[in-house]
Amino acid sequence: QGSRLAELPSSSSFSSDEDDSLLDGVWDPIPRKADPFSLCVRYLAFAWNLLFFLLGLLALAIGLWGLLAKGSLGSDRLAPLGSDPMLLFMLVGLGASGVSLAGCLGALRPSPCLLRFFVGSVLTFVGLEVLGGLLLVLARHWLRDALQDTLLLCLLHYQDEPDLQFLVDEVQRSLQCCGLSSYRDWEINPYFNCSSPGVQACGVPASCCLDPWQNGSITNTQCAFGTLRMDEAAAGTLVHLGGCVSQLGAWLRGQAGSVAAAAALLLLVEATGVLLVLKVLRDITP
Repeated sequence: QGSRLAELPSSSSFSSDEDDSLLDGVWDPIPRKADPFSLCVRYLAFAWNLLFFLLGLLALAIGLWGLLAKGSLGSDRLAPLGSDPMLLFMLVGLGASGVSLAGCLGALRPSPCLLRFFVGSVLTFVGLEVLGGLLLVLARHWLRDALQDTLLLCLLHYQDEPDLQFLVDEVQRSLQCCGLSSYRDWEINPYFNCSSPGVQACGVPASCCLDPWQNGSITNTQCAFGTLRMDEAAAGTLVHLGGCVSQLGAWLRGQAGSVAAAAALLLLVEATGVLLVLKVLRDITP
């Protein structure tokens, strides 16, 4: 009996072998069946997601810096998303960095849970983008009316939001237009209305001027003062008379090819990331 007991493996050595095999299955960062191509795909997926993680952090930092610079975070309420591009930067950066971080960690230390979360999130984004494109095509007339209403709000709140003021000035300056349908649309603004007691009464923004520059480098903010008191012929010597709605619509139609190319490139980038992660997921799952 003593000899037979001596031949039996000890329980300590058996449990040690089990522990070693368990540790190998949990902590080994490289799957046993991984070949050089699979490893290359894994590290490529990690680098791909790392790039977009850094880009997302950059967008998040830009949005946070913009809100802090304007003091929006210290105010009682944040500006609406539609009128505060910095808040939009923050949301886009937060979403992109969060999803890309899941892809990075899931590829570096193989985690099916993180990789599936990444694939599901990207496919959700793709679905929303396709849905937005379909709405843009099918509801273009409604979107045109919505764009006109948005521009009307921009005229009303021109002085209230610095980012909004910058965007309106850039549109009017680049498209050489003024107001929605004509320069007289600025009468709805409480500061430019002729009943206003301020110095801007009966005026329009300097971005409406034919020549808004003084000495070629400094903006002449008073170049359009009193324009709304003039008749159309006299006002035409100082400011652009045509509105921005028609010209903005023509510009958007002219950029349809560029928008389609940018959308296709975005879908290609997202599809590449998903295919890389799916290859890694297939390699690490039994």
